[in-house]
Amino acid sequence: MSPVGIDKALRTAPPDRLVETLDAYLSATHGAKSSTVWLADYRTTTLAPTGIELLGTVDEQLASATRAFASQTSVLEGGDGQGMVRLHLPLSAWGERVGVLSVGLDPDRVPTERPRLQDLAESFAVALQAAYKRTDRYHMARRRKGRLTMAAEMQWDLLPARGYEQPGVKLAGQLEPAYAVGGDHFDWSVNGDWLTVTALNGMGTGLDAALLTTLAVNAMRNARRSIPAGQSSPGNLADQAVLAADAIFSQYGGARHLATLLLSLNMVTGELRLVDAGSPRMILVRNGQVQDMAPDPQLPLGMFGDTRYVEESVQLQSGDRLFIVSDGVHTAARPNEATYGERELSRAIRSTRLQPPAEAISSVMRSLRDFHAGAELVDDALIICLDWAPRADP
Repeated sequence: MSPVGIDKALRTAPPDRLVETLDAYLSATHGAKSSTVWLADYRTTTLAPTGIELLGTVDEQLASATRAFASQTSVLEGGDGQGMVRLHLPLSAWGERVGVLSVGLDPDRVPTERPRLQDLAESFAVALQAAYKRTDRYHMARRRKGRLTMAAEMQWDLLPARGYEQPGVKLAGQLEPAYAVGGDHFDWSVNGDWLTVTALNGMGTGLDAALLTTLAVNAMRNARRSIPAGQSSPGNLADQAVLAADAIFSQYGGARHLATLLLSLNMVTGELRLVDAGSPRMILVRNGQVQDMAPDPQLPLGMFGDTRYVEESVQLQSGDRLFIVSDGVHTAARPNEATYGERELSRAIRSTRLQPPAEAISSVMRSLRDFHAGAELVDDALIICLDWAPRADP
């Protein structure tokens, strides 16, 4: 079976009918007896089925699907007494974990169908990401744990994706409280050899914070996208900071401002350019050692008019990992106790050394929730994890 078949089927299907189109295709082409698409919620801690009715034990299927999602490898679940097995395949688009595809098959078909279905799952994940902007169906499936606030709705729609991966670089980020985040945000873009990442430590709460962040993100995107055609460099980060700062100051007159970190990584050489505009905290993990990175601090965006910024450059080493955390993480506090950043953050980061970025940020977030004794976070919390190593020669 050529993957072109499923690509054409998904391209010609209505965006809100991708799950049903996939189910029919699996039955006709792969002899599937059932299929289920599980989508990760905004917190990436829960999978919810969408579309086709589940057959068999839900808890058993969910446990196997969750293992496939966490490990990002296919998981084979034993039969249900009717001679059927289920193959659970992670759905991932360019490194962003979307969910899991579960397919019921006759056991003797598994060796042949497994590699084919893995290719199919990749095609479906890309189609699903494209469909998000064209239907509400998959957004609704992801929020079964609760309703998003208006501010959170704006922040998640503003986000390009929660992760990215290609040879040599892995990126993942998470916003909390996922269903009520206000101003913290991150943005990223890939252009040629450069990965540009922006981390914003929001000011204020709720809708006001989301509006401020939206203005800043779009101002920086406007500057980044104004690079002349054919120019591979990401442009001058200082210019991007200036444009965003001027836009914020013009709107708020200095009454509101935004602590922001602008990064641009050359994914081939490891050159890291940055502007620290009162930024979130940046932590380097190198050879198992955790240390704060301390760029020259500059003014937050929009604090004063006509502010100018200076770009710095540092050289990453192969295997370096960067964590970026907002003050909702490192200054999180409980009454009469040291802050989370003083007590637990380095320990939590050190414990993730063998985990990929997506799992690493989940581990740190779990540690932060444990610090809060399971209570909802009071302040917005942003965590980004970025791994770099030189690309292997082709």
